[in-house]
Amino acid sequence: MKKALALTLALASVAAIAVVGGRAEAAPARSTGTLVGTGATFPFPLISKWIPEVGKAYGIDITYSPTGSGAGIAGVTARTVDFGASDAPLSAQQLADCKGCVVIPWALAAVSIPYNLPGVNGRVHLNGQTLSRIYLGSITSWNDPAIKKLNPKLDLPDTKITPVYRSDSSGTTFAYTAYLSAASPQFSSRVGNNTSVNFPTGVGARGSSGVTGVVKNTPGALTYVDAAYSIQNKLQFATIQNRAGRFTTPGIRGITQAVSQLPKKVTSLSQLKIVDPPKAAGKLAYPISTFTYVILPTNSAKAADLRKFVYWAVTQGQRFGPPLFFVPLPTSVKAFAYRELAKVKAGT
Repeated sequence: MKKALALTLALASVAAIAVVGGRAEAAPARSTGTLVGTGATFPFPLISKWIPEVGKAYGIDITYSPTGSGAGIAGVTARTVDFGASDAPLSAQQLADCKGCVVIPWALAAVSIPYNLPGVNGRVHLNGQTLSRIYLGSITSWNDPAIKKLNPKLDLPDTKITPVYRSDSSGTTFAYTAYLSAASPQFSSRVGNNTSVNFPTGVGARGSSGVTGVVKNTPGALTYVDAAYSIQNKLQFATIQNRAGRFTTPGIRGITQAVSQLPKKVTSLSQLKIVDPPKAAGKLAYPISTFTYVILPTNSAKAADLRKFVYWAVTQGQRFGPPLFFVPLPTSVKAFAYRELAKVKAGT
């Protein structure tokens, strides 16, 4: 009886938020408003699909600049934009500095590891331990015994490895270093997990386009970017070994299994850490999967349009994800998003 009552209340809550955030699902209310956002490059392929659709549905003119998660957090904190986007949730200090913001998960995807290795026939296998040693500088060539052990069927050259990293503050760096820190205590202690870290070796570049450009022009280089970016730019990327011992790719099934161990009710952002999922997640679980977030001020003159946009993104907008290797949000995550979105109120 208690469970039934709880379910009824939960459904009523979601319905209420639907009215608040997406009142026009049946008959869209037109708007002549504009929204300006900036931030993460990771979800940009998906956001670029959303923008014209939201314009058609609600008449909201949205502009989004993929400047990196750090810039997204800074922009919404300073209120120079209407919303920010970040692949990393805000720290306690960042949330305090934002002075009235909510952080809402609105997309789910994975980080790929593209590389440039001419003449090698077959996809390279890597794991967290090997990648951490590459970025620590202790593995420097592609025919290192640790890499050869993972790739017994490949004829790997003695080409120098050039690890490439984001020089700007990046949520993709946050997700990637979270994975490397989970895989390697040494990496965790020497480098750590953050949107911007001091890698002891390699070449830095700004944005996904920057690191990709370095890799394309540097034989032996590898980097980390979102899977959608790799696919759109026809980049060869590695398979990554998960806790089940399988080498997996950042595809729909791999990401879906990675998120399968989430609690049935999500009550905080801390529950959305899904890198290096346990063996129970499944044989195909991809170990560098991540949520990405939109940051909204809780008091905004554009609250109505912000609620419409973000509600649409986490509901109807999810159908645009799979072709870009974004997985639709699980029900528990959408319910959390609705509750957080309800905190956005009209103001000045």
